[in-house]
Amino acid sequence: MTTKERHLLLLAENQQLETPRLLLRPVSLADAADMFAYANDEETTTFVFARHGSVEETKLRIAEYFVAAPLGKYAIEEKDSGKMIGTIDLRVESEKEIAELGYTLSRDYWGQGIMPEAAMTLLHFGFETLELIRIFARHDARNPKSGRVMEKIGMKLEAMIPAARKSGEEIIDEVTRGITLEEWKKRIM
Repeated sequence: MTTKERHLLLLAENQQLETPRLLLRPVSLADAADMFAYANDEETTTFVFARHGSVEETKLRIAEYFVAAPLGKYAIEEKDSGKMIGTIDLRVESEKEIAELGYTLSRDYWGQGIMPEAAMTLLHFGFETLELIRIFARHDARNPKSGRVMEKIGMKLEAMIPAARKSGEEIIDEVTRGITLEEWKKRIM
C-alpha cells in the first residue's frame, strides 16, 4: 500500500473524532443554517473567506468544498448544544508526508479554548495515526488571534512572507507556523 493509499484509508476511517467538549465530524448540507450564522459575520470571515450573502450560498460552498471531497475536513460541533460552530481541516500532502491545518470558528465561541482543543486533536491524529513529519498553518499577518491559536498548540514561527498573495484589491502579508514530528514527540512526553 502506498503512503497516499494508507492516508486515504485512515482519513476515511477517522471521519469522526472527539474531544471532551467537541465532536469533529463531516460537514453536511444540514449544517447550512449554523454555518451561515457565522459565515455571514464580517468579523468572523474577514481573514478567512468572503462573507456569505445567503443560506443558499452557504449550501453551495458546503457542497463545493466539504461534500465534494470530505476527507480531512470536519465540522466542529459543540457536544452540549449539538450546534455546528466552525470547521477545521487537515489538508494532507501524502507524497511529502506533511499537512496544512486550517480552521474557522464562530466569533461567539472565541476565547474559550475551543480551537486549540480541536486543533490538538488533529495534530495528534496527523502525527500519531497518519505518521506525518510536519504540520503547518498560515494566517494573515493582521490576524494575530489565529497566530496565538497556532502558538498554543506548539507551532513555531517559520516565515513571514510580505506580499504573499492578493485578496480582492488587498495585498496580504502571510505568516507560516509549523510543528515537526520531532517537536510533537517532545511536547507530548
